[in-house]
Order: sequence, then C-alpha cells, then structure tokens
Amino acid sequence: MPVLGRLSPYATRDELVAHVAEAARQIRIQDLKLVHHAGAGHIGGDFSAIDVLATLYGAVLNVTPETVDDPERDRFFLSKGHVAGALYTTLAAFGFLPVEQLATFLKPLSKLNGHPNRNYVPGVEANTGPLGHGLPIAVGHALSAKLDVSRRRTYVLVGDGELQEGSNWEAMMAASQHELDSLTVIVDRNRLQQGATTRETNDLDPLDQKAAAFGFAVVEVNGHDHGELLDVLSAVPFRPGKPTFVIAHTHKGHPISFMSNNVAWHHKVPNADQLTLALEELSLDQPQEEGSDA
Repeated sequence: MPVLGRLSPYATRDELVAHVAEAARQIRIQDLKLVHHAGAGHIGGDFSAIDVLATLYGAVLNVTPETVDDPERDRFFLSKGHVAGALYTTLAAFGFLPVEQLATFLKPLSKLNGHPNRNYVPGVEANTGPLGHGLPIAVGHALSAKLDVSRRRTYVLVGDGELQEGSNWEAMMAASQHELDSLTVIVDRNRLQQGATTRETNDLDPLDQKAAAFGFAVVEVNGHDHGELLDVLSAVPFRPGKPTFVIAHTHKGHPISFMSNNVAWHHKVPNADQLTLALEELSLDQPQEEGSDA
C-alpha cells in the first residue's frame, strides 16, 4: 500500500475528494489482505467506516505523524474499537505507522491488537473496545479543550448498534449542557450489528429527532460520498454552542457485492476465492461522481 499523506493546503475541493477516494480504495485493498492474512477481524464494519476515516485523516483532522503529541492537535476517537483493522490501515496510509507493521495484525506480541491501544500505536487517542466508552471519553476531551480555551476539535466515530448503550446518551447530555460545539459525533449508520439489524435488536429511530432532543445539531450524509463527508466534517460546528451529530448512512461491507449490507460479514474472514473477487472489484472501483448513489 502506498503512503498517501496529505495534499497541499492549497489543494482544490475536487483534488481533495479525489485524493480521499483513492485513499479509501487503497485502504480497503490493504484491509482485505490484513484480515485474510490474520484469519480474523471485522471486515464488514471496517468497510462501512473506511470512507469516514479516509476523509478525516486525508483532509479534515488537524493532526499529522509529526504532531501526534502536540497539545493543540485535533482528537479522533474510534469508539467502535472492534474495527481497529480499518483504523490501523488508515493510519499507515497517512504515515502514522509503517505499512510493513500491518502484517503483524493480531499476531503474538504485536502492537496491533484486535482493539486499538494508545500505548502501542501513534495516532490512537484512547483504548477502545467495550462499546459505549469512546463517546464519553471524547466528551471529556472536548470539555478539556473548552476549559483550555483551545481551538482543537474532537471527533468520535460510533456504531449505530453501539448507541443502544446508555452511557452514550449520558455523555450526550453532558456535551449539550456544556455547549461543546468543538465535538462532532459521527454515527456509522449501517443498520446492522452482530447477528441482526439494529431495528430487530433495539430500534434507534427516529435517531435524528432523539439526537436533536439531546441538544445536538444534526446532519445526515451519505457515508460513502467523499464530497459530502468532506463538506460536512470540515464545516462543523453548524450551530454555535451545540455539539454536532452526523448520521452517516453506510452499508456494511461496502462496496463489495457479496459483503454489502450482509450481516454475516460482521466478523467473517474472506477465503482465498473471496479475497480474489473482492480485490478484483476494488481494482475496477472508480471514484464516484458527486451526488451519485453510493
């Protein structure tokens, strides 16, 4: 996988969108190989989240491999920590860790565990894995930024199934109470969780109205459209004094034909034939036109 890095600050929007789209494609290719080689992983959730991750690290977050310890860096938290493979591959694509280290994923004594560990991996802000923890941690960091009178921003990616955990809603009440408009919560709204749909398990709808009732400014986007993601994630906050809640509509396993929107791929591992087919599909994948149906 090539190390793509960031474009010049003077890059046009079209250049940024194309850059992020190619980064997402390369990250998916590498992530497929990662999970296949390790014999474990959460490829479905990885693929629903990769476009968000590529947009954040490729064009939005004010953090680089050189500034991972800068107190004024932006913070990103992967609350759905089981998709660590997608995060590691994204970090490698943008130079935060060596690409060759990805081959150690889930191996004995590897630093690339099944859930991210901030003591091992540059760019990881918190150990996450137990669902419902990442958003509360992010709220604490956003509150810290406000107390510091800092311009740093905090982003957190949560799974929609994860929002069934009450700790998230307690944290959202606190974020609203403290007017943490530097906080952006992004929901990977793929409507699937382990073994079933979110509706069958514990229905979240109307999610937009619930988040608004908790004091958030709510925006909905196509979570696989890099242009939409770039426009929204780089423009927050949308309401002064209100944290932002971005509902990113995604498909688990996107864009692989036999994986997309298939609950069986929550943590299924592609065999050799499936790996070959998926890589062929990604080799034909082209950046989509803005506004197209992803």
